Amino acid sequence: MAVPSDPIKAICKLLQSAQYRHDIHRLFSDCMETAAIAISNAVDLRQRDAREARYMEIVGRYDRETVEMFPRVLAELALALEEEHRDVLGLVFGELGVANTVRGQFFTPYSLCRTMAAMTLGGGDSAKTLIEEKGFISGMEPACGAGAMVIALADALHAQGINYQRHLHVTAVDIDPRAVHMAYLQFSLLHIPAHVVVGNSLSLETRENWYTPAHILGGWNAKLAKREATRGPVAPLPPVAEPPPAAPRGKPEPYRAPSQLSLF
Repeated sequence: MAVPSDPIKAICKLLQSAQYRHDIHRLFSDCMETAAIAISNAVDLRQRDAREARYMEIVGRYDRETVEMFPRVLAELALALEEEHRDVLGLVFGELGVANTVRGQFFTPYSLCRTMAAMTLGGGDSAKTLIEEKGFISGMEPACGAGAMVIALADALHAQGINYQRHLHVTAVDIDPRAVHMAYLQFSLLHIPAHVVVGNSLSLETRENWYTPAHILGGWNAKLAKREATRGPVAPLPPVAEPPPAAPRGKPEPYRAPSQLSLF
């Protein structure tokens, strides 16, 4: 009997096969962005032309062999997520050694995310009760990284017998475009209705908007607008933690808000 391959190692091996020709940091970022564009352009017609131009700009940097490797990475990611719901790209990110700890980029272990998601949902039938009252659950993730907390939330809902593809919508924000592309890919492949934003949760700045196929095909713009029109005053989201003090030496790095997944 053949031993099943490790999907994390398989993805890393594909990317590392071009490492001798290209910088691994740029290679990984470009692979994530082109894959995200390929999915987005299948459903998001309003942004298709600009993103198609960006896609052509990126692939123009690489030889044919490297470009043909990108969809193979996406295929391995799809197989990995089909096998098990988890933060696959966060693990790849760490395995490749491209995480930027200087900027405060730390990816929470998925086992911890799963525990936190279960605690956020609460015990008993609280999630089902909220869905019965509201129609669906909305989640806000102000520093999503590769999307581990959102994936864990979807996983926790599934464990309670709730179809997250119909009863969950998430808005996820991160200041790092690469993290947003990673999260968007995983949400898209898991069919999580989500609006993923390149922006700053502290200053409320928004630079890019990415809508998963589940969001667009599920008509979530209309669903969200309808609920917004009928709901009363919204309680403010929990405040994010204060930024840590500036480092005594060197140029200060952008602060990344801690993950504080909120449901409403």
